[in-house]
Amino acid sequence: MSMQEKVNILMVDDQPAKLLSYEAILDELGENLIKANSGAEALQFLLKTDIAVVLMDVSMPDLDGFELADMIRQHPRFQRTAIIFISGVHLSDLDKLKGYQRGAVDYISVPVVPELLRAKVTVFAELHRKTWQLEMLNAELRNLSTKLIATQDDERRRMARELHDGLGQELAAAKMVLEGIPQNGHAVPPKAEAIAEASMLIDQAIQQVRIMSHLLHPPLLDEVGLQSALQWYLEGFTKRSGIETSIEVQPQEFPRLTPELETAIFRIVQEALTNVFRHSGARRAWVTLSREESQVVSSVRDDGKGISGGIQEFRPGSIGVGISGMRQRAKELGGEVRLRNAEPGTIVEVSIPADSVTDQPQSLQTASR
Repeated sequence: MSMQEKVNILMVDDQPAKLLSYEAILDELGENLIKANSGAEALQFLLKTDIAVVLMDVSMPDLDGFELADMIRQHPRFQRTAIIFISGVHLSDLDKLKGYQRGAVDYISVPVVPELLRAKVTVFAELHRKTWQLEMLNAELRNLSTKLIATQDDERRRMARELHDGLGQELAAAKMVLEGIPQNGHAVPPKAEAIAEASMLIDQAIQQVRIMSHLLHPPLLDEVGLQSALQWYLEGFTKRSGIETSIEVQPQEFPRLTPELETAIFRIVQEALTNVFRHSGARRAWVTLSREESQVVSSVRDDGKGISGGIQEFRPGSIGVGISGMRQRAKELGGEVRLRNAEPGTIVEVSIPADSVTDQPQSLQTASR
C-alpha cells in the first residue's frame, strides 16, 4: 500500500437511503466505499477485506451498532480498526460513553455535517494507511537485518578464504624458502636464487594485502576524490570480471564533495557493478557522474538481461541486502535510488542533494588537504 493507494471504508446501516447519502458525502475522498445493510453483512466484509474505517448506525434490527462493535473488537485482527458511530436517537452522554466503551473512536449525531464527516473519516483513513506502511517498513527492516547478518557472515568467510588461500599460502611458501637457505657459509647462486624467490613471494603477499585494503576503502577516495577512485575501481573491476567498463564525468574538473557523500556514491556504484557481475550476464557497463543544478547524479548502466517489476518497485521480498543498502545510503543524505530497464540491460541511478559540494576542482582540493 503506497501513500496514494486507496483504503476500504465500510458503511453499515439498515436504511439504503442513508448509505447512499454517506456514499455521496465521502465519494470525493477517493477511497473504496463498501456498503453493508446489516451487522451480519458487515462482519462478512470485515473477515474478507482489510477495513480502515467502519461507519455504522447505532440503531439496527437483529444486531445493533453496540453489539456489532463488541464483536468486532473481540477479533484480534480488528483491535485497531476505527469505528465511528452515527445516531439520531442515542445521543445522551451515557449513550456516547457506551459507544466509547465498546471501542468507538468517535460519535457523530444526525443530521450529519458533510464536512465534519469527511474530516473525521480522512483522519482515520490516513492513520490506517500510515500504520500499514510502518508495518511494511518494519517487516522490510527485519528482513534486511537478517540478510545483513548473513551477508556479513559470507563476507567474513570470503575474507578468511582470501587470507588463507592467498596471503597465507604466499607467506608460508616464503617461510619455507627462507628456512631452506643455509645459515653459514659463503653465498652461492642457489642461495641468491632462494632469496630472490622469497622476496618475490613477499611482494605478492604485499600486493594482495594492498588490493584487499583498497577494496575495503580506497585511499584515492580520501586523497584525490570520487572521480579518481571510481576510475581506479573500474580498471580493477574490468580485470577481475572481464566486463568492459567506461566512465563519463561532467564537468571534467569534477568538484570535491564531503567525505560522506563521496563514500556513499562510491559504495552505491560499487554495489551496482557487483550486481551487474553477479546477476545481469552483461558484457559492458557504463558509469556516469555529473553535477546537475542542486544534485549530484550518478548512474550505472549495463547491457544485460534487465530486472523484474518487483525489483524496480523495491517490493519487500524482491530486493536483496545490496539494493536495500544502496537505498539506505542515499536516504541518509536526502537522496534517492531509481531502477529501470534499459532494453537491453538495467539502469541504476542515484541522485543526492549537492549542498555539500565545495565547487573547487579535485586538483585544487587535493592541494589544500
